[in-house]
Amino acid sequence: MRSLALLALVAACLPARAADLHAILATPRHRIETADFRITGRLVQVAPSGNRTSDSLSIRAHWFPGVLRVLVEITAPPAAREHILLEMRPDGRNSILIAHPGDAEPRPLPLDQWSDGPLGPVFSYEDFIDPQYFWPDQSFVETTTFGARNCNVLKSSPGPQDRTRYSQVESWLDTKIGFPVQVHKSVKGSAREMVFTYLGLRQEAGVWSASQIEARIVGRPGSTLLLIERGSPRAHLTLQDFRPELLTRF
Repeated sequence: MRSLALLALVAACLPARAADLHAILATPRHRIETADFRITGRLVQVAPSGNRTSDSLSIRAHWFPGVLRVLVEITAPPAAREHILLEMRPDGRNSILIAHPGDAEPRPLPLDQWSDGPLGPVFSYEDFIDPQYFWPDQSFVETTTFGARNCNVLKSSPGPQDRTRYSQVESWLDTKIGFPVQVHKSVKGSAREMVFTYLGLRQEAGVWSASQIEARIVGRPGSTLLLIERGSPRAHLTLQDFRPELLTRF
């Protein structure tokens, strides 16, 4: 009798767990599927010695039916200038185009180079998008705390069709707003783990964002910071703002 009662209890809990997972995923997916923003800021590499290297950048992003487009422009210093157009699709057909001054046309960035970035591998090109929330393998890990925030921990794994350099991502999502406060990313084919910490969470025009994202490799000194200085959460962007030919205009 006790075994039957236990099985009934477990069975009763399963739909609730599935519903909880759906609810947890709904908020970050909605945030991506309603993206329409411009921001300017700096990407700062902090060496183990404390010395800093800084690139100025601007980012624009908009969700179009079935695809998120993100245009990143590294504007300074002159030697670092480049334009990157990222496209993220829920079915995993992600792509990256890149151009430098003097290029006649942008070129596709091969998947084996997605681990690069404007300032090296700590904050890579792929880290400007969040494809993990659309991967097919999603599971709820636990509810825990991170600092003063209660968080749902979500584990995401890509399918064979997903173009990504990551084998697994764990996201600590604030239980009230569904925004990440920390994300751990495991790199395919290595023991490398990346940690992203989101600081200065704020809401503007109903949209949550972070004023700073710190990225670091576990076990290595130094980090890279994405500092957001100003922006617009409702930029009213159109396809004209993401034309591939814009990548070669410096």
